[in-house]
Amino acid sequence: MSKAIDQVRSEEVRALKARGLQPVLTKTRWLLLKHSENLTSSQLPKLAQLLAHNLRAVRAYLLKEEFQFFWGYISPGWAGRFLDSWCKQARRSRIEPMKKVATMLTGHRHLLLNWFRAGGIISGGAVEGFNNHAKLTMRKSFGFRTFTVIELALLHTLGKLPEPESTHSFF
Repeated sequence: MSKAIDQVRSEEVRALKARGLQPVLTKTRWLLLKHSENLTSSQLPKLAQLLAHNLRAVRAYLLKEEFQFFWGYISPGWAGRFLDSWCKQARRSRIEPMKKVATMLTGHRHLLLNWFRAGGIISGGAVEGFNNHAKLTMRKSFGFRTFTVIELALLHTLGKLPEPESTHSFF
């Protein structure tokens, strides 16, 4: 969603400059990308001034801030209703990058709602760690000639298999 907002902002800055209008959105990237509770005291008045304008980037920012309510739901049913309503609103906004975000969220709706069904206690940290170990092992096995050797290296690294004793003796 942040990429979509930044894309809308940069397109709108170019369009305003091309029409010879005052570029209101210059140097406002982080105002629009940060969560409202993380803004500094000097950024709050700038954001309030920016919100007074009816710009596409401001509407995209407001959609992003409204989506934050999604994570506050407990019931998957209510979260699903909110998600459907938000996606409908994003599609009607006529902001193309936000329409793409809404389409992506609709496509992953069941996966998003699984988080609520699990009670919000599932973390992807274990999977990320597993993937990092696999990538590191693949990088270390760059010179191996066959897939079976890479497969064995992955099994030993990820499965914590016992390493074989030396196949030859030195004496």
